[in-house]
Amino acid sequence: YAPDDQFHSTSAALEFAVQSLKVKNIVVMGHGRCGGIRAALDSTAAPLSPGDFIGKWMSLIAPAAETVSSSTFMTAAERQTALERISIRYSIANLRTFPCVSILEGKGRLSLHGAWFDISTGELWVMNKDTGDFERPEIT
Repeated sequence: YAPDDQFHSTSAALEFAVQSLKVKNIVVMGHGRCGGIRAALDSTAAPLSPGDFIGKWMSLIAPAAETVSSSTFMTAAERQTALERISIRYSIANLRTFPCVSILEGKGRLSLHGAWFDISTGELWVMNKDTGDFERPEIT
């Protein structure tokens, strides 16, 4: 959340969705084999592309990437999945910094959800709101 004199199209869209359209649910969905996450884990990788925005966006998860990348008890694929899921939690936490989101969530008029799609298997995993863990939903 950055209320300054810059243009914030994503923030404006979020504000419009929750205040004007009265959206009741926001889903933050990540996916397996994410190139941005892979680059965040590889400190030797060249930037994904030239420009002003990708590096700044990836810096949001840099502390988590450093922690996950130094883990010796996970395989590279497990580290990738772990950071993909952490980034979803971070995005939800960032959404809660917007007053229009936190106020409506506090009043029970807005729910935030996390989900992760495993591209290789086609499985959808949903974040448990109580634990923050990702689980496959039960289909009834």
